[in-house]
Order: sequence, then C-alpha cells, then structure tokens
Amino acid sequence: MINIPATIKIALRALRVNKMRSALTMLGIIIGVGAVIAMLAVGTGASQNISEQISRMGSNLLMILPGTTTAGGVRMGMGTRPTLSIADAEAIKQGSTAVSHVAPDLSEVTQAVYGNQNWATGVRGTTPDIIKVRDWPLAFGRSFTEQEIKSAAKVCMLGQTVVENLFGDIDPVGKIIRIKKVPFTVIGTLSKKGQSLTGQDQDDVIYVPITTAQKKLIGTAFPGMVRIIMVKARSTEDLPAAEKQITELLRQRHRIGPKQENDFTVRNLTQIWQAREESTRVMTILLGAIASISLIVGGIGIMNIMLVSVTERTREIGIRMAVGAKTWDIRLQFIIEALTLSLIGGVTGIFIGIGSSRLLSVLAEWATIISTSSIIIAFGFSGLVGIFFGFYPAYKASLLNPIEALRYE
Repeated sequence: MINIPATIKIALRALRVNKMRSALTMLGIIIGVGAVIAMLAVGTGASQNISEQISRMGSNLLMILPGTTTAGGVRMGMGTRPTLSIADAEAIKQGSTAVSHVAPDLSEVTQAVYGNQNWATGVRGTTPDIIKVRDWPLAFGRSFTEQEIKSAAKVCMLGQTVVENLFGDIDPVGKIIRIKKVPFTVIGTLSKKGQSLTGQDQDDVIYVPITTAQKKLIGTAFPGMVRIIMVKARSTEDLPAAEKQITELLRQRHRIGPKQENDFTVRNLTQIWQAREESTRVMTILLGAIASISLIVGGIGIMNIMLVSVTERTREIGIRMAVGAKTWDIRLQFIIEALTLSLIGGVTGIFIGIGSSRLLSVLAEWATIISTSSIIIAFGFSGLVGIFFGFYPAYKASLLNPIEALRYE
C-alpha cells in the first residue's frame, strides 16, 4: 500500500533542500501563467470595448447611402448623387414589415452660439425616430413632435459635448441658441454616448427637425433630399429580410431596371461591427495560445530538472527501494515534486498576470478585463503541465534497479 503522507513529506523536503533550483524551475511556469492571464485580459478588454461601442451606436442597424455620380469618367464616390428623400424614408417605414423605425438624416458642420460661447459641431436634421434607431435615450427634456416636423419648428436637442462647451453647468433646456444666426429653442438633451468605433465623438451633435434643416439651415438642391437614411430592424434575425425589402422597395421607387445598378447602398452596420468583435475574439484566443507556449516551455524545464534530480538522487532512490518503497511510491514522489513546482509557479503567475494587466491598463491605456475563467484555465493548465512533464522522470526513477542504484556514485 502506498504511504501517501510520507511520500508527500519526502517530496516537499527534497524541494526545500534545493530552493534555488526549485525557484528557477518554477520561472517558466510563472511567466507562462502570467502571460496567459495578461494576454486574455487584453483580448477580453478589447472585445468588451467593441461590444460597448456597438451598443452605443445602436442595435440592428442598417444605413442607406445615396448613389455615386460620374464626371468626366471619374466616379466621385458614395453620397455624391442625391438619390434619397424623406419620401423614401416614409415608404420604408410603411412598406417594410421587418423594419421598426426609420430616421432620415441631413447634416452639416456649423457654428452654434449661446451668449458669449460658441462651438463648431455637426447639426443633423432628422425625425423623432432617431431616439429609437440609435437607442439613445434623453437625459432631460423631450424629443420633437410630428407637428414640429410638419411646421419646420426652430427647436433642437443637444449632445452632451455641445452642452458642456456652450452651457457648462447651466441647464440648457428652454434656452435659446443660435445656429447660422437662426434662433433655436433647446427642448432636450441626449444622454452620453461616447466615441464610435472610428473614434468620432457621438455626443458632439445637435439634432433639429429634418424639415427645419432643409428649409432654414442647410438647404437642399432637390426638394426633400436627405444624405442618409438610418433604419432599425425589428430584431437581429430580421436584418437580412429588412435589407432585402428595402432594396426591392427603393429599386421600385427609383424606377431601376432589372439590369441597372442600384443608385443607393444598404449597409448592415451591426454585422460589420459584430465581425470586428469576432475578429477580436479570435485574436484573444490566438494571444492566449501563444502565451500558453511559454507554459509548455516551463513544463519542459521542469522535466529536465527532474531528470537531473533523478540522476543526482539515484542512491537515495536505491535506499528507499531497499527498505521497502514500492514502484508507485517512487513515481508519486517525483510527480508530487513536479506538481508542487507547477502549482506554486501557477499561483505566483496569477498575481504577476493580474499585476501586469493592471499596469498595461494604466500605462498603455489598454482596456483589460481579468476574468475568473482565464485564471482557472491558466492555473489548471499549469497543474496539468506539472503532471504531464513530471511523469516521465517519475517513471524513469521507478524503473531503477535497487542494487544498481545503491552502487551508483
């Protein structure tokens, strides 16, 4: 019968006798576990950051862009041909069953003034549906009414960046600002959105009724023209159906023949950003896999040291066998030694990995999220490495002939 307590005691005593060797042996495991935790924290943080930016932009989004124009054989790019209108937006809202909300958009960068403060910002003409399309709740006040859209009322909603730069700590609701010297009453302020995936400040915006933008601020070359139409599908599953319905409806409205190209483009923003998020997840797995290589290297280091230890302790092994130690007593002793080195190295590596992640977050300003699962995986893997790479030296030690071992010098 294997005397497990005595075997554990002998194994731990052997590690204490060679403290420096034990510490150097653990180094590979410490670096490996720390690297795995730090890399997974960076990858998870990046993925979480993208998820948050997707949610800030809005969910189930489709963006319809106008077509291109050609001058002298040169194609000018999307948006250079005015092919979208408020009527198109209304038709999509009424005729597309997979769509829940639609918001046309007509924008321009201009100066806004309040008292002696001024700020250059994006002024966007739109409809009340923009709140639903962008999943963008109001902080204070209210949104536009349908009557204000019909009458081209001079009212506006402000993003938080505009509020901070024009009003500071003053409540802007009910105040009058001037946009292109036209007075506008602030009826609401939007909650904070933060940056988009492209780094644009989403809060640096003023929303006005679409009709007001067309008639009193920005103007259009063609009646009812808009630059973008933003659409929110009823669900993520409805996105393909919404895209198909919008394409068919607009081709019909714009009288586009079967062999003619679309004079508009429908972009599925949710799928684009989800693809980015998936790419980040793949990168996280790749970083974790690369970091895991150092764990394997650490395991090989443990095996090498244990093999050296077997050679150095051949006489000790012979004495133990001579006094009655069984084959599995010898194997278990060396496996326990290897496992102990791995687990102590794993615990130390966890603290180093957590510390490194926080240091990266502070110094490099990288988003890092340390998950419990990454710690468990790294620690568990370090234990498996100890057992796996400790077994061969243990097996080799157990096969020694007691008489030959006692004669070993």
